[in-house]
Amino acid sequence: MAVKVIARNRRARHDYHISDTYEAGIVLRGSEIKSIRAGQISIQEAFVRIDANSLEAWLENAHIAPYDPASRLNHDPLRPRKLLLHRREIGKLWDSVRKKSMTIIPLQVYLKGGRAKVEIALARGKRQYDKRSAIKARETEREIQRQLRKDW
Repeated sequence: MAVKVIARNRRARHDYHISDTYEAGIVLRGSEIKSIRAGQISIQEAFVRIDANSLEAWLENAHIAPYDPASRLNHDPLRPRKLLLHRREIGKLWDSVRKKSMTIIPLQVYLKGGRAKVEIALARGKRQYDKRSAIKARETEREIQRQLRKDW
């Protein structure tokens, strides 16, 4: 099955330690899927909320731009969207959020088999010094690669 990535959360791997990832379907309205296929989605500020009473996962703060040809039948760009996960997956996520003080963030939105999917991750926020050390390690690696290419 071909996968076409529509949107990525680039800051996620910089700001968080990622532990587990899950694939979830998204419950969408007609104009929303058309807008997603046109690439009009932003997940930079998005997060996942678990409703403990009903054990449902919701994608909050994801901006899907209104689809112009839909005119008056358009959707609310920031409405919460239900995520389709197995109950045991939602239970694991809820336990981790509640007990280990972790958060759930979306990493990317993509089309797989004609359906919109979101890759979500269980994550813990990085401290400032963690971010600095990661940047330093990345720059050191780049410098080593530059020197190796130069020697060839």
